[in-house]
Amino acid sequence: MSVREVSADALIKRVGEELKGMKELTPPQWSHFAKTGAHKERPPEQPDWWYTRAASLLRRIYIDGPVGISRLRSYYGGRQHRGQAPAHFRKAGGKIIRVILQQLERAGLVTKAERRGRKLTPKSAEMLERLAEQLKARGKV
Repeated sequence: MSVREVSADALIKRVGEELKGMKELTPPQWSHFAKTGAHKERPPEQPDWWYTRAASLLRRIYIDGPVGISRLRSYYGGRQHRGQAPAHFRKAGGKIIRVILQQLERAGLVTKAERRGRKLTPKSAEMLERLAEQLKARGKV
């Protein structure tokens, strides 16, 4: 079963619930006040956004293979509105992505690839595929 075959929203929500149970993955105190990038005006409003972003990062690494923080910053970036001036693209903040990846490494879900970024461990790939299989069986494709 491929992670690509199920709805991204449903899979990210389900993986986020799974990650909440891991003690290695806890949001730091500053995460309640931090914006996710220069293009955002306010911090996230959802109380469990840290786990949602971690689940999204796992899915993104599964799809893109070994990927570094710079490419992930570009993926999570967006348009910065500048009033009357034309909008410009801004990358997302790197601290949030870096800390989540470090926590996922401690949990044994991600490992460093030599000079190529981070990649999934077999444990996390199996977890993503198992959850995708469950979602497909329930009909939430």
